[in-house]
Amino acid sequence: MKRLQTYFSVLTALFSMASALAMLFIIVFVGLEHPAFLAWCIFVGCTFTFIVSLVIGHYMAEPLSTMHREARAVLEGDTRVTVRPDGKLYEADLLADDFAALSEQTKTKMSDLAVQQKRQTQFISDVAHELRTPLTAIRGNAETLMDPDMPPALRERFCHTIISESERLTRMANELLTLQHIEEGTDQVMMQRVNLHTIAEDVADALGPLVEERGGTLEIVGEAPDVLGIPDRLQQVLFNLVANAARFIGEGGHIEVKLEGLADRSVVSVLDDGPGFGNVDPKLLFTRFYRGDNSRARNSGGTGLGLAIVKSAVEAHDGTIEAFNRATGGACFIVTLPSIHEHVH
Repeated sequence: MKRLQTYFSVLTALFSMASALAMLFIIVFVGLEHPAFLAWCIFVGCTFTFIVSLVIGHYMAEPLSTMHREARAVLEGDTRVTVRPDGKLYEADLLADDFAALSEQTKTKMSDLAVQQKRQTQFISDVAHELRTPLTAIRGNAETLMDPDMPPALRERFCHTIISESERLTRMANELLTLQHIEEGTDQVMMQRVNLHTIAEDVADALGPLVEERGGTLEIVGEAPDVLGIPDRLQQVLFNLVANAARFIGEGGHIEVKLEGLADRSVVSVLDDGPGFGNVDPKLLFTRFYRGDNSRARNSGGTGLGLAIVKSAVEAHDGTIEAFNRATGGACFIVTLPSIHEHVH
């Protein structure tokens, strides 16, 4: 019998039976001809019952009062206090367990909220920092163009810089929106069966001229099992990886898109023979606005968001992405995605 209601029921029944038996005993053996003695017995019985009730009430209230003090301390920010069952009252123990679970859940949510707020603050700071450079360039060139005696060739150069920086701002805005849509899962597109080789061919058709312009070659090797995903997002993943590799290959460089299946995963590797990314932690490559060489990245038109988009899109497809420097030189990015299981009849 652990529940308080059971204890109260038993105690009430015992007191009622004891009171009834006591009154019956007094009436039978003492009689009604001694009213003073009868009144005194009733007074003593009521007093005893009242005292016992106070003891029971104190026993009931003590764990609740303790829990109230602990909850008030937690509410005031005292992290040293923890609400835990003390074993004195079953219902109070249940309440303490629930309060402890609620407190732990609240702490976890507050911690997550603090991390999210920190990331948001850092993100705003990063965006402001990234916007400062192109805006400064646009303003400086525009002010220079106000000189009426400027030679036409120089004027054309400044106009080209303004257009180039404006286009980079547009790309940055579009990529920020893309990143937000991916991370928030607001893509209103149904997933479908996707052939990765077809995706690779489309990317090769789009970026082939850029690679050739840099004096390099682009090759697709192998096959990978189909996956379930959003074609546009997966194409963007491969497009960003190949475009990133194309920025850093030199004359006669080579980019290879390798497709293969491994167990129940489809693997897409993008390899290049460029300089690699040095001793940088590969995880940093996928953070927003990270650039191993800022000047080189800006000159090549990068916004610092391409690999962050890749990581978010891959994880949205329950996949993983890793990067490492090749022993022979260059970088390798490996994307793994769950394959579609074929039904064997």
